[in-house]
Amino acid sequence: MTEIGEEKKSFLARLGGLTRLIFGRTTLFILFLLLQVVVLFGGFFILGERIIVLNYIMGFVAMVIMVYVVNSRRDANMKMTWIVIILAVPIFGVVLFIYTRVQPGTNVRSERIAQLIEEQRAYLAPDRQVVEEELAYARNEYGIFKYIYEGGNYPSYIDPGIKYFPLGEDKYREMLRQLASARDFIFMEYFIIEEGEMWNSILEILREKAESGVEVRLMYDGTCNLTLLPKGFVGKMEDYGIKCKVFSPMVPFLSTHQNNRDHRKILVIDGRVAFTGGVNLADEYINKKVRFGHWKDTAIMVQGASVDSFTLMFLQMWNIDEHITDDYGRFIVAGNDRIDNDEELRRGGYIAPYGDSPMDDEAVGEKVYMDIISKAEEYVHIMTPYLILSETMVHTLIFAAQRGIDVKIILPHIPDKKYAYWLARTHYHELISGGVKIYEYTPGFVHAKVFCSDDIRAVVGTINLDYRSLYLHFECAAYIYDNPVIEDIAEDFDDTLSKCERITVENCRRFSPVGKVLGKALKIVAPLM
Repeated sequence: MTEIGEEKKSFLARLGGLTRLIFGRTTLFILFLLLQVVVLFGGFFILGERIIVLNYIMGFVAMVIMVYVVNSRRDANMKMTWIVIILAVPIFGVVLFIYTRVQPGTNVRSERIAQLIEEQRAYLAPDRQVVEEELAYARNEYGIFKYIYEGGNYPSYIDPGIKYFPLGEDKYREMLRQLASARDFIFMEYFIIEEGEMWNSILEILREKAESGVEVRLMYDGTCNLTLLPKGFVGKMEDYGIKCKVFSPMVPFLSTHQNNRDHRKILVIDGRVAFTGGVNLADEYINKKVRFGHWKDTAIMVQGASVDSFTLMFLQMWNIDEHITDDYGRFIVAGNDRIDNDEELRRGGYIAPYGDSPMDDEAVGEKVYMDIISKAEEYVHIMTPYLILSETMVHTLIFAAQRGIDVKIILPHIPDKKYAYWLARTHYHELISGGVKIYEYTPGFVHAKVFCSDDIRAVVGTINLDYRSLYLHFECAAYIYDNPVIEDIAEDFDDTLSKCERITVENCRRFSPVGKVLGKALKIVAPLM
């Protein structure tokens, strides 16, 4: 009788799950999108003989668009993808291209970001003393610091305090400790929030702090609303006294700005401490839930004047849909010396936190990575979950290896997305043949986004080596130069490498034939994925 009862419960649970899948927000969202695609493009198939005239018109428009694309400032792979689509399916390609270019919502958002940058400029002016020291002692880095300021609108700072976390659970423990000490404000901006042990313990502290008068602002990306968070989550947070926003909520209407997600991970507490890195607020990031084997992720905590950049980075995204000017001054802590006497904090050198926006023509994240590769004298070590590269990046990596630089890349062995895995492996043979060393993390999934070079420079942040991160998402990172924390990052890379399998040309030959074909086919549209 007990067994029958358990089977009945199991059946009802499966039935409930199927019902939620069929009638849930995600399914309805997809159905609405498909309906719009049918309405938008279905009309072409009921025009009858007039479709011939339309084809001539579209052919002419297609030629004009291709000339425009070839002469645009886009990445070469992006240009090729659009040309292939327009040549293969001219009507669909022309309509899709025009649709992606004529988006009032995207233009409004771009103008608003430019306005916010101007509002914040006075708070992000470079310190003259720092600039002079860079020119005197770090002249080789002055150019990249200058670019990060002029291209990304964020200055560099001297003598930061930095702590590196080689795993998500390390960051989590420090997060809880720092959140518990908050007195004035807490700013949180994350790509993913999912209910579980990690989020529930953080929420408990946030509720207590909000009740005691601490200003708590929470922002997360709209994709969470589809599957990860319950309906009414924002209202629930507001009931707790937490100011909560969803960045670009997913709505069932075709819009290209929905392709520009907020992939940043930022936590700022009282203007004295900031966190960034790959770690989101969900249990797999701290290995409390196993999804793709062991989850390898990284993060940093920074203290000192550089926290201001993360504070203003957060406020820029928070105010993107507001029509008022925030009082930035009340969140900026006076004085540069706001670093704890923590022996684990590494002091010295320089740091330049930066954000990257898809709303301008500057691919800051990509250019910083390429600068590191190009300046390397001994080694460049990289950890990234995805490897969907432009030809320029491929050639830059290979040229570094040909110069005698030790170029190593650690990737996941257990992928979270099959298509990304297939695409990554299309680059393996060319990179390995060119001297780049590829490794896969056999215990599971690598979600870290880390560059480390010559024991003197590093980047830790949210920026993957794929088109989505480099061109389509809002991202953030920190460029670190000549700080002892780089030794910790280099040591972690070596430790991770000891758990990896090196991929050889022979390995590449043994890859699944189906995966190879699918990867090469997907490469055509990779820049749009």
